[in-house]
Amino acid sequence: MHLNPYGEYAVLLAASLADDWPSDRAGIISRTREFGMTMAFPSARDDHPSVRGVIDEWLAVVDADSDDTRAALLNHVMAAVAAYPRLTDHDGEGWHLHYRDEGQALPSVLRAVIGVGTSLHLVTRGMHRLGRCAGDPCSRVVVDTTRNGRQRYCSVRCANRAAVRRHRNRVPGR
Repeated sequence: MHLNPYGEYAVLLAASLADDWPSDRAGIISRTREFGMTMAFPSARDDHPSVRGVIDEWLAVVDADSDDTRAALLNHVMAAVAAYPRLTDHDGEGWHLHYRDEGQALPSVLRAVIGVGTSLHLVTRGMHRLGRCAGDPCSRVVVDTTRNGRQRYCSVRCANRAAVRRHRNRVPGR
């Protein structure tokens, strides 16, 4: 048996959805597959807007102004999705734990996975490892998975733009 810790992939999934919102439910499902979720989700008419609500709730965690606020928001999410952990062996993945009830709708599953995953990411790597890109005017989400814990930009492109901007501001005569 292996423990499915959610963690990094769940946070990266949430960031991907936040930064590039799919136009429909099929796009959300496709994105969950890209990030390793293989289970089938029962379909509901309001899945697309309900998942948008999950992502907006998660963005409040991203934008929290303190560790205490971030923790309180995540505790609220996890309390709302609390379920007994259960062993499962779906899709040939081998025995592992799920932290949610079986047969839940897409928004409920993503709320649980993203809430637990974000919590695990922050407590194992540091509460500061989630935020917004420091490159002006970019506002994409930064999930810091670096070894040194100092990632400030969403991409090399934003980091390079910021470095050029800093250089130009230092050079006299410009």
